Amino acid sequence: MDSSPNVLDSSLNAARRSRELRRVAEERVDVLVVGLGATGAGAALDAVSRGLSVAAIDAHDLAFGTSRWSSKMVHGGLRYLAKGQVGVAYESAVERGILLRRTAPHLVKAHPYLLPLTPAVSRRQAALVMSGYRLGDGLRAAARTPRRVLPGPTRLNAARAHTLAPILRTDGLRGALLSWDGRLLDDARLVVALARTAAAREARVLTRCRALRLTGQGAQARDELTGEEFTIRAKAVINATGVWAGTLDPQVRLRPSRGSHLVLEPGTLPGLIAGMHVPIPGESNRFALVLPQPDGRVYVGLTDEPVDGPVPDVPEVPPEDVRTLLEVLNGVLEVPVTGEAVAGAYAGLRPLLAADGRTADLSREHAVLSEGGVVTVVGGKLTTYRRMAEDAVDRAVSSAKLRAGRCRTRRIALVGAGPRPSGVPLRLAERYGSEAAAVHELVLRHPEEVGLGFTKGELLWSVLHEGALDEGDLLDRRTRIGLVKRDRDRALPATRDVLDRFSRA
Repeated sequence: MDSSPNVLDSSLNAARRSRELRRVAEERVDVLVVGLGATGAGAALDAVSRGLSVAAIDAHDLAFGTSRWSSKMVHGGLRYLAKGQVGVAYESAVERGILLRRTAPHLVKAHPYLLPLTPAVSRRQAALVMSGYRLGDGLRAAARTPRRVLPGPTRLNAARAHTLAPILRTDGLRGALLSWDGRLLDDARLVVALARTAAAREARVLTRCRALRLTGQGAQARDELTGEEFTIRAKAVINATGVWAGTLDPQVRLRPSRGSHLVLEPGTLPGLIAGMHVPIPGESNRFALVLPQPDGRVYVGLTDEPVDGPVPDVPEVPPEDVRTLLEVLNGVLEVPVTGEAVAGAYAGLRPLLAADGRTADLSREHAVLSEGGVVTVVGGKLTTYRRMAEDAVDRAVSSAKLRAGRCRTRRIALVGAGPRPSGVPLRLAERYGSEAAAVHELVLRHPEEVGLGFTKGELLWSVLHEGALDEGDLLDRRTRIGLVKRDRDRALPATRDVLDRFSRA
């Protein structure tokens, strides 16, 4: 397996952006990737690791779109298995294993999930779900992910279930089904790691660079910081803009689906250790997710509603989604959660391929389209970003007749994936992996807390090495302080001080 790149080679910052912008305007690259979510950043890494010259641009920031609004799950596709989509489920299990064992073990961990066996869950339904869990465990084995990495499912009695989730209603509780799946500490951090790993191999990674028009030979682009327009010349172009793909490629027909999550105040669900799958009434194979976070918050999702009309840059959570999620959650709690406990909310838009029927029933398979010279990759999900990127680059290489090696990203360790250093706080080790010691040095020099345990030193690290250019990058993507407006407002002065200090450095 390729080792994780060093800090300096992978650093993204304002100075590097300025240098790379000049170079991109002057040279012709082999591959231009548009969109720096998980799939686009993954495509940039895939292409550059094959020996191709690469420019990758985004109109906003790394992980600005759907890739920061997920449930933070890296899952084996049980839902797809239940619908007979064995290929999608197996692909998910394989990609989950690659992330857990090889490419991002510092960011992706196994996590337990409970499905409470309340009176609303019949014994037949419980048996069907457990059968699904066992089939999923078979996919784990087929994908060669060891049990020591991802344990198998089991059934718990009521007392044991209450130990892992003491907030469960005891009346009628028969126990719970326990399963394990992959979980991301932070989905946006995965995208940052992908982009930095690509940059370490000399990909030109440019945020705040908007593609205005695409052709098979490049793009007309605009620097969003200065307003200057310029041409990027390329032998092949990959459109990886997700739900916005149709704005650059008219052949794409998507049916976006909104997935909403609530952010509950710390302490709202005391003692909750495991995540939870809560069956949605009236649905045979859909569950709400309850996801405790390291900062004490709890995320509750996930809706699946069609979105009509223009696609917004930042989706909003409508009141009916809040009510629906609280109703489902309260169906299993001893003490109901009220609206006052909802500190914030977020929504992401899934780029589902257009078809008849509900968005909840649409396939999560991805597609690679290449009519008109531009390769567009759409559909899919966060777990399978690497395979989506591989397929897109394969098509680009073939269509443009580029000389390139085969995909190598199954074995490329992302930034931070090396051994954890000793003598650093556990929180830093879990968040930054092998880079934690370098981050800790900045924290020791700038220990002032900004919010949720983050310090000015960590914000400075994001400015120096992770491509953060403004307060939104820092609060809404490099950290998740901005999910709660109150926390964001408190952190703004310190955040602006860090940015001002760097500009004067």
